[in-house]
Amino acid sequence: MIEIIERLFQKEAYNFEDRTQIESFLQQLDSGKIRAAERVQGKWKVNSWVKKGILVAFRIGELVDLSMDGGLFFDKDTLPLKDLNLESEIRLVPGGSSIRRGAYVAPGVTCMPPMYINVGAYVDQETMVDSHALVGSCAQIGKRVHLSAAAQIGGVLEPVGALPVILEDEVLVGGNCGIYEGTIVGKGAVLTRGTPVFDLTHERFYRAKEDGPLEIPEGAVVVPGTRPISSGYGKSQGLSVYCPVIVKYRDWKTEKSVKLEDWLR
Repeated sequence: MIEIIERLFQKEAYNFEDRTQIESFLQQLDSGKIRAAERVQGKWKVNSWVKKGILVAFRIGELVDLSMDGGLFFDKDTLPLKDLNLESEIRLVPGGSSIRRGAYVAPGVTCMPPMYINVGAYVDQETMVDSHALVGSCAQIGKRVHLSAAAQIGGVLEPVGALPVILEDEVLVGGNCGIYEGTIVGKGAVLTRGTPVFDLTHERFYRAKEDGPLEIPEGAVVVPGTRPISSGYGKSQGLSVYCPVIVKYRDWKTEKSVKLEDWLR
């Protein structure tokens, strides 16, 4: 298959036999038999020929009407929605989610609406893809990973030699976190909102409690900020880390801007 894809990638015009070969390629990608990246001798390696095959699938496809349920959709006929059934053992909750053909989604995965999994992605067993989460093209997601609401796992299709984003087993990605550009997140890592919120007005900070959530006071105006690292290598290099800062509480100027926002909706 590698030799076939390499040959097709160099072509400029395609025939019926070429489409048949791409269909075979997509079936293998769809079933997880081949993938855009894999561990080789303990290190992650990109399979650039797989990414080339996906690009050929875009090139060789024809734009067709895929509209359904009252919505208008126009896409390449080679890459429609993934063909799922009850035997797939994937929990796809109603509400506007989409999984594209050429994405492998293992049994036991839960997809909460609306979320999207793009072509070439590999999502392993018992992973949760929460509402508004994105699994980009060729991203590799391990077992028992939790992608919280609005988490963004970037796609890396081109350049073909670039390693896609990889989340190893049991990673937790917090709400609204984004991971892009070929990042590898090791097994069991947690990317979430554990950072304390500093209140300049009251000269104190707030953080999540073990038995409860992080609570921001009423009327607080929160902006992105930084604070210096106070020890070790970070201090010697003059580094800072991100922290949210409450700079003030709502006043008449804030109320005016909020009303303007309401008028614009």
